[in-house]
Amino acid sequence: MSGGERRTVSVEIALPPSGSVSGAAADIRAGLTKPFKEISPRYFYDDRGSQLFERITELPEYYPNRCERQILRDHSTEIAETTRASTLIELGSGSAAKSRVLLDAIRDAGTLRTYCPVDISEEITRETAEMIASEYDGVEVRGLVCDFEHDLERIPVGGPRLIALLGGTVGNLPPQQRSGFLRRVANLLDSEDYFLLGVDLIKDPATLVAAYDDPQGVTAEFNRNALRVLNDRFGGNFDPEAFEHVALWDPQNLWIEMRLRSLRDQRVRLEDLDLELDFSQGEEMRTEISTKFAREGLESIFAEADLELTGWFPSEGDEYALAIARSARPG
Repeated sequence: MSGGERRTVSVEIALPPSGSVSGAAADIRAGLTKPFKEISPRYFYDDRGSQLFERITELPEYYPNRCERQILRDHSTEIAETTRASTLIELGSGSAAKSRVLLDAIRDAGTLRTYCPVDISEEITRETAEMIASEYDGVEVRGLVCDFEHDLERIPVGGPRLIALLGGTVGNLPPQQRSGFLRRVANLLDSEDYFLLGVDLIKDPATLVAAYDDPQGVTAEFNRNALRVLNDRFGGNFDPEAFEHVALWDPQNLWIEMRLRSLRDQRVRLEDLDLELDFSQGEEMRTEISTKFAREGLESIFAEADLELTGWFPSEGDEYALAIARSARPG
């Protein structure tokens, strides 16, 4: 560390004491008792799940990470100059591997004061906070461990702020939930704040499916990790190896679905919920959707949430894009 400037690092834990999925009993019960069972993709993420996802982002088939990095390399200076942000808040930050390019650009613009990594994994958030603080002299790092879908309002208020949600994560939210999330973002934005959103674009189904069904099996293991999380948090006896990973393209809804398919007839119990589930051989349970967008569609979605698209940075092959938005509310 050069310059002898003091590092300021803090990490706030905004999860219930019993963990990241505590308090989700009603959500789990509702999803698993539907005729077509489903669970939220938030249950992929304990520390192991976060590490598996980091591995996914480095796979050759997983183009979103590669494209997003290239866009950031090409346009971070312009983004920094446009936003004049003093605080970068990264939702779902992970190891902050991509956002370093953005941090560099904001620092070089002379405005960077605070970085706030927000993630559901305490271990990764602490590691990221310490690492960024060691690499960026004089920058305050304020980590926040939470489920940002529920605790968005806990993010720091000092601005001008750039709130970033990278990796196409917004596509994991069902339309109604996505609309509510974007409206909450809009309500948080002051006149000097910006929102930076990574979005995966519509393209040929073969490319899409390959990104969610890699031959190394990392995504399959990530998918099955949700069952391990349920076992750990709710006293379950899921056998993850009794389910196989499925990825498919839904052309009507414009999204990829990840599912787990039961390999045999089986009964599963979640002891803490006093819930027993029957799975027939071949029965599928949805674990994730990942919506793909076109610019015009995203502009309409933003408008409904009181956001205004002010910047659009697509990858060279129009596979992926970064979008910048501001609040569209008067004043």
